[in-house]
Order: sequence, then structure tokens, then C-alpha cells
Amino acid sequence: MKTTGRIHPVYAGMERTVFDRMSALARELGAINLGQGFPDAPGPQPVLEAASRALREKSNQYPPGAGLPELRRAICSYYTRRQGLEILPEQVTVTSGATEAIAASVLALVQPGDEVILFQPAYDAYAPMVRRAGGVPVSVMLQPPLFRYDAEALEQAITPRTRVLMLNDPLNPAGTVASEGELAAIARTCVRHDLIAICDEVWEDVRFDGVPHKSLMSFADMADRAVKIGSAGKIFGITGWKIGWMIARDDLAEAVSRAHQFLTYASAPPLQWAVAEGLEMPDAMLADQRAEWAAARGRLKAGLEETGFAVLPNAATWFLCIDLAASGIMLGDREFSERAVTEAGVATVPVSALYEGAVRPEHIVRFCFTKPHPMLDEAVDRLARWRRSLG
Repeated sequence: MKTTGRIHPVYAGMERTVFDRMSALARELGAINLGQGFPDAPGPQPVLEAASRALREKSNQYPPGAGLPELRRAICSYYTRRQGLEILPEQVTVTSGATEAIAASVLALVQPGDEVILFQPAYDAYAPMVRRAGGVPVSVMLQPPLFRYDAEALEQAITPRTRVLMLNDPLNPAGTVASEGELAAIARTCVRHDLIAICDEVWEDVRFDGVPHKSLMSFADMADRAVKIGSAGKIFGITGWKIGWMIARDDLAEAVSRAHQFLTYASAPPLQWAVAEGLEMPDAMLADQRAEWAAARGRLKAGLEETGFAVLPNAATWFLCIDLAASGIMLGDREFSERAVTEAGVATVPVSALYEGAVRPEHIVRFCFTKPHPMLDEAVDRLARWRRSLG
């Protein structure tokens, strides 16, 4: 059947995502996959056991569209305990992963012609979602190695048509964390220009600097103009469960919940019960998991540096980035990633694929480190041998 002109233009010319492409190449070539971000471990055993028990003992029929009451209460309790936020269950909508939460937020809050501030680099779903809603993405560039937020650059990007700002903190792919001063400046800008902030905070509890997460929602006058997005997949390292949530107040909460109703309506109830139990478990369980991830981060960082790679600062997420130019490698990040997977047998992600616009850094490559230590060691050894072959 002829489909020319019948496919929405947002999707008609869209390339395959870099994550899917690199993971497919890793499978095809038998390469070590340090590209797509997921841990190889199964996840905390108590949470897995809770899901198994719920599957047998609880309902497997439609749960309430906004989420099981038990999970919504657990999310509120979790954020009060971990971040000091006062949240009511009616302000929480459970979604099929954080990506659905982002989509519901954009569809509910972005109207045709609205401009939406996107800090670059960004999760590659943001811009297509904004365009599909009829909005116009407006990029504010964050530059390596520190990827700092510049208040003046943000101010210059705002026009009378700006309606929404999207913030991902901690930042994927860089693994950096905004300072309290940077967040305060972003909050003041949102208030001054009457912007709604969609806060993608899925990495909020994957931090290694000892400083607790501070949500943009917690800053003065932001609680009524922010949608906070979280992810059980990131908190527990169980990405395939796709349990996320949105938190907002009053009319924002109602709007994003309505959008969710016509996307997935509801997510698997046994997994919701399990996540509810997990969020109520002692914080020591999360601390142990963070310690394992931190050890893997340290191992990969040391191995890459011993091999001569310049590793950028990292305080959060499952990712380390290297600077090719500073490492003495005269390849662009896309060529490096393509050759590394085919010639060295190690899949990575070129960070330029997560920028929009003609001007973007092309010398930064991302590695996922939440893998077994022997796998990380083998990946470093393969890259070292391959690097020597480059001359």
C-alpha cells in the first residue's frame, strides 16, 4: 500500500534511535553492550519476590487508571522521607514508565505554536514529542565538560511564545548534577516568565556525590507550576518493568492524568504492588545497590583512564563520558562508536546523537557502567587493543 504523504511528518523521516541501533549491532556482532542504559543485574530480590507474590495473590485485572492507591501513597511517603516533599496521593498519576509520563505531560500542556525550552543534550524523545503536540522545541546548549546551566543563555532563548521548560536533572547523557544555584536560577526564570516546568527527575536517586536530590518543584513558587516525573526502573534498576509516575498539583495534575488516560490508561498491577512495597523498604537496600553501581563506575573509570581515555566528571546516572579530543583520538563520536562496535566489539553511544541543531559537540562518547566487573574489564581490554591499532 502506498503511504507517501500519509504518515505524520514527525515520524516519516525519523531515524532509528541511537540506543536501538547500537543495541542491535551489539546483538548482531556479539559485542559488549555499554551503549543502552540498563543494569545486567536482575534487581533487588525483595522487590522481585513482591512482584511474584502479587502476581499470585493480588488482582491481575485493570487497576485504577491513576494507579493503585497503595503505590500512590508509597510514592508520597518515599518523597517525604527522601526529599522532604509534601505530596498528596491525588497529585500522583502512575504511568507505564517515565517516557509515557513525559508524553502525557507534553500532550496535556503544549499547544500548537507553543515554544518549549529543551536543554541539550537531551533524551531523544523530548523534541519529537513536542513537535507531535504542535509545539516548537527551542534548544539551550550545555557544553562539555561540565554541562552547566547558564541563566543568561536561558533568558535569551525565551520569547512571548515560550510556555514550557523541560529539565532533566541529573542529566542523561552527561551524568552531571545541577547545583542548587543553577536550579534556583531556573526556578526564578520559570516564575518570572510564567512557565510550566516538566521535570524529568528519573535519576534522582542514582547519585554518587553524597548530596541528596533537590527537586525543582521544591523551590519558591514552583510547586504549582511543575510536573515532577519519577521512575521505579531507575530507582531499583529494573528498567523493563516500565513503572513511572507524574506528580503535579490542581489543574496540572488533572490535565496530565487525563492525557495518561488515553495513552496507556493503566500499568500492570502486580508490578505496581511490588514497586509500592519496594518504596517502603529500608533505605539500606537502595544504599547497597548504589554502592554496587558506584564500584562499577569506579572500575570502568579507572580502566578507561589507564588506557589513556579522558573521562569527564560524573556525579549521577549509570553513565560515564569520555572526551575523544582530550584523549588524543582524532575521530568524531559517531565514527568512534560505529568503529568501536564493529572493530573492537564494544557498543557505546555518541553524545552528538542526543543534541539537536547544526552546532553540537562531536567528541563526547557515553558508556554505561552498570555491568559485571569482568564485562567492564573485557570491554576496556578490547578498547585498549583497538586503540593501539589506530596508530
